[in-house]
Amino acid sequence: FRGTLSKRGVRVITGLGKYFRQVDKSGNGFLSQAAFKEALKVFHLEVPEGDFESLWLILDDSKNDKVDYGELTRAIFGEMNEYRKAFVRKVSFIAYMKLDFNKTGSVPMVDVRKCYCAK
Repeated sequence: FRGTLSKRGVRVITGLGKYFRQVDKSGNGFLSQAAFKEALKVFHLEVPEGDFESLWLILDDSKNDKVDYGELTRAIFGEMNEYRKAFVRKVSFIAYMKLDFNKTGSVPMVDVRKCYCAK
């Protein structure tokens, strides 16, 4: 996955991350085997049963019958290089400065809600 991704590949991976967050009702960052298998089907990533079992054994490294989807995403994309980290820090700083209307150094949730819609 770390090579050049097609536009569809990027959409699938981005969509999977969004889907994982939606099905993670407890919000703990983990997916069950059934939820992971269903996600693969939803995104038309058909994996033969024997291959799925092998994949699950690799992903469930703690053997707790759950997969940390944050770790899965990092495994696919890899860690950010220094350029990307610097870019994210810069964008985050600019966004924060726009949210901190009164320049107090803190941003109340009501101000965040004025500027951000999660839809």
